[in-house]
Amino acid sequence: MLTIESLKAYGADVEDGLKRCMNFESFYLELVQTAIKDTKIESLETAIDSGNLNQAFEIAHAMKGMYTNLSLTPLSEPIIEITELLRNQTQTDYSALLSEIKAQYQKLTEIDQ
Repeated sequence: MLTIESLKAYGADVEDGLKRCMNFESFYLELVQTAIKDTKIESLETAIDSGNLNQAFEIAHAMKGMYTNLSLTPLSEPIIEITELLRNQTQTDYSALLSEIKAQYQKLTEIDQ
């Protein structure tokens, strides 16, 4: 079940996330649940696989804003890293970062079950 305590156990900086939501716990949890339902990770992977790094950057940048503003640190850290690589059009193997993003996303979704 998604709670402040379960998000802390996940590694989220809940105090920072709550501060961004004017300390309205229910609003913060609602935003986190909305983020959990987001499907941009699949779109990011598709864009990278097709070599469309511009589109991949746009997707990653949107994800970075969403997860960072909610202070979901375990998920936002690899997204920040991939966003910067994509911003610079770095030709590299993105599979390790994509795997980490998917693994952290999976852990986050398991909290909400």
